[in-house]
Amino acid sequence: MTTPPTDAARPLVDRATKEAREERDLAPWALRSATGAGRRFPEPADALRTAWERDRDRVVHCTAFRRLMYKTQVFINRQGDHQRTRLSHSLEVAQVARSVGNALGLNEPLCEGLALAHDIGHPPFGHRGEAALDRLMQPYGGFRHNAQVLRVVDLLERRSPDYPGLNLTREFRESLLKHESSRDWPEEFGEKPRHPWLEAQVVDLADSTAYNAHDVEDGIAAGLFEEAEIAADVPLWRECAEVVRGKHPGFLEDTFDRNLRVKRVSNQLIKTCINDLMVASRERLAEAGVETPDEVRAADRLLIGNGRERGAQIAELQRFLWDRMYRHPVLQRFSEYADRVLHALFDAYRAAPDELPTWYRRWADEVGLERSVCDYLAGMTDRFAEREHERLTGAGKY
Repeated sequence: MTTPPTDAARPLVDRATKEAREERDLAPWALRSATGAGRRFPEPADALRTAWERDRDRVVHCTAFRRLMYKTQVFINRQGDHQRTRLSHSLEVAQVARSVGNALGLNEPLCEGLALAHDIGHPPFGHRGEAALDRLMQPYGGFRHNAQVLRVVDLLERRSPDYPGLNLTREFRESLLKHESSRDWPEEFGEKPRHPWLEAQVVDLADSTAYNAHDVEDGIAAGLFEEAEIAADVPLWRECAEVVRGKHPGFLEDTFDRNLRVKRVSNQLIKTCINDLMVASRERLAEAGVETPDEVRAADRLLIGNGRERGAQIAELQRFLWDRMYRHPVLQRFSEYADRVLHALFDAYRAAPDELPTWYRRWADEVGLERSVCDYLAGMTDRFAEREHERLTGAGKY
C-alpha cells in the first residue's frame, strides 16, 4: 500500500497542475487560462500562478486599486466611516462574482480579477465625477469610465520598465470593456462580439447585485429614506423581511438596534438575489445549449441573469433607489459640487500646466494637454481633489 505524502513532502500546486484542474473541472463554457491569447508584451509564464491569477494580483497591487479606498461610491468618503467606498464595493462585487462563478463552473480567478478591476477607471466623486469629466472632455473625445479602466491598466499604471501599464492578458482587458459600444470598441480586439464571455457577464450582474443591497443600507443610514418607505414600496424587501421573521420570531419588531435590523434583511436580500442569479443563469445556459466560450459570445441573449419574476422585483427595487436615493436633493447638491471642483481643477491645470506632476507634463506631449489633465483628474481620490481645489482656488469644501 502506498503511503500518502506528508504535508511537508506534498508538492506545490503549480500552474501546470492548476491548468490541468481547470481542464478537468470547469464547465465547457468557461474560459481556460492555458488557452488564452496572451499579453501584448510577451512574458514567461509564471511557475505557480495561472495567467488570470497573475492578472488579478497585478490589479490588487497597483496604485489605482489602492486609491479606490478614498473614492466615492455614492457618498463622499469623508461623510462617514461606514459608508461604502469604491474599494469596499469592489470587494463585495468580487465576493458575489466568485460565488456565482464557482457555482456555474466558471474560471473563478478571472471572475475575481475582473470584479476587483471593474471600477479602477472611475474618477473622484463617483458617477457625478464621471458626468462632470465627460462634459469637460466633449471637445476632446469625452470620458467613459469603462474606457478609462483600459487606459489605466494599459497606459497609466507603471510597474515595469519593459512595458507600459500592467500588461494584462487579452481576455482580461477585453472583458473590462463589456459596456463599450461598437463605435468605441478598440480596433485591436477585432469586431465587437455580440456578448461578453460568461465571466464578464457574471461580474456585471455581481456589480448590480452588490450595489442594490448595499445602497439600501447606506441610504437608510444616511437618512435619505426610512425602513417603512422601502417596506411599503418594494415587495422584495417585504418578502425578505418575512424570511427573517421566520428565522428570528419577534426580532424585527422588538429590537432597538436599527443597524442590525436593516443588516439582517439586507443580508437576506442579497442572498435571495444571488441564489436566484445562480439558478436562473444555469437554466439559461441549459436552454441555450452552449458548449464553448465562443458560442456564449454568439448567443441570442445574455446568459447570466436573474429569473423573470425575481428580475421584475429587482427592477422595482432599483426604481425605488433611483427615485428616493440617487435623485435625492442631498446627492443633487453633491453633483453640483463635483462639477464645480473638477471644472475648476481642469481649468487651473490647463492654464498652468507646470502645476501638473512631471510625469503628466510629459504625458501631455504624447496625448495632448487636455487628455493628460483628464487622466490626472480621473486618478485622484476625493480628498486629494478637494485639497488640490483648495490649493489652486482657495475655495473650501461644501
